[in-house]
Formats: sequence, structure tokens, C-alpha cells
Amino acid sequence: MPFMKRIRTYQVKEVSRIAGVSVRTLHYYDEVGLLVPATRTAAGYRLYDQASLLRLQQILIGRELGLPLEEIRRSLDDPDFDHRRTLLKQREQLVKRAEATAEMIIAVDRALEMLDDEEKGAAMSMEQIFDGFDPARYEQEAEARWGQTEAYEESSRRTKSYTADDWSAIKEEQTAIYRDMAAAQRAGLAANESDVMEIAERHRLSIDRWFYPCSVDAHCGLADLYEADERFAATIDAHGSGLTQFLAEAIRANARLRASITRGTEP
Repeated sequence: MPFMKRIRTYQVKEVSRIAGVSVRTLHYYDEVGLLVPATRTAAGYRLYDQASLLRLQQILIGRELGLPLEEIRRSLDDPDFDHRRTLLKQREQLVKRAEATAEMIIAVDRALEMLDDEEKGAAMSMEQIFDGFDPARYEQEAEARWGQTEAYEESSRRTKSYTADDWSAIKEEQTAIYRDMAAAQRAGLAANESDVMEIAERHRLSIDRWFYPCSVDAHCGLADLYEADERFAATIDAHGSGLTQFLAEAIRANARLRASITRGTEP
């Protein structure tokens, strides 16, 4: 009988530990067909193999580069997908990002020198504290995304008059919302449970109160943005690992609930 090499498999908790991804997120990736386990045990437990982990790495790299999940899925499922070529391209992109980040760190160090040594700061060119930054990229992005929208205009109108106390109140309110959402996630609550959807509704009303009228549809649009943009995700995930995904799911669940209430079909 010929020797058969045993394929190493990993349970979902092992994959979570190895990749630093929450079990909840892995379950979600399975549900949406982004990362389906290689097989399952007779009891139904998910099992992943090496190919699964390589695919997961691609998903995480794509998120790090700011790609939406749907775009990552299309790329990975493309019959012409070349794993090695893709990794080389991604490496090049990450190296460029690392170089820009290194320049920004140097610029931050120069700003610290200005603050700590007035004599040295006086002799330093102010342009040096902006090395590595590309604010025009974000200005163009903001204009392209929101510049022509009523929400952008309303937000700009409101925030022009905000005082330091207003901004402090906004930060305190948002921090409390993220803290409560993270606590619900840690407690193992589902995104569509009433307590969790209530927190999502607080999030929507906070935006509605401080920035612009935020309908449940607009709120779902924000959920998509949070997942797609690594900067938003990093800010939210600072309150809890995987919180961006959990918050987005809760926002959508809350929108479905309120739509059913409006239609009179609430369960």
C-alpha cells in the first residue's frame, strides 16, 4: 500500500490563535463564502488546511491595504489568480508604505526636537516636519466621497461652530458607545440581539445629533465604509479586536429591525 502523506489541519480556535483573528470573524468569513473551511469533522467542526491559511493571509493583507471584502473575494476566486505574483505585488506596496511611514516617523522626531530644543528648532526648516505626509490624497478622497453630498455640507456647517467643549462631549459620547459595543462583543452577544442593536442605534443617533441626518440606510453605508477603510477600522478596533466587523453587523441588524417595524412585520 503506497504511503499517503497526512494533510495537517487546524481547528477554528487554532486558526484564530495563529492569525490573530477572532473566532467570530472566521465564522463570518465562512458564512459569506470568503474563507470556507477545507473540511469538517463528523461533528461539524470546521477544519482548515495550509491553503486555507494562505487564503486567510491574503484576506488580511487585502484589508491592510484598504480593500473591501467583496473585492478581495473576487480577486481570490478569479481563475487567473496567481498567488506568487500577487504576493510580490503586495510586498512592493507594503515596502512603499513602510518607507513612507519611516519618513513620517523621522518628521515626528523633528517636531519633537523643535519642542524640546528651541535653538535647534529655530534652525530647522518647517518643511522637514511634513516629510512622508500626503494630505492632498485625503483631501481629494474626502471631496470625491462626500464633497457633493448634503451630509458633507451639513456636517461642515454644524462643526464650524463647535467649541472645544463640544468636541470633548462628542469624543466622550463616541468612546462610551464603542466601549459598550466592545463589552457586548466580549460577552458573546450576537450582533442581532436587542441590547446590541440598541447600542448601534445610539451610534446612529449620535451621528444624527452631531453631524448630519443619519437614516438607517445612511448608517448601513457607514458600516460598509468602516469595513472597507483601514483607517476607520483601526480607530474602531482600538476599542476591541474585531469590533469593526461586530459594529457593522449590529448596524445592519438594527436597520433590518427598524425597517420591519416600519412595514409592520416585526416578529
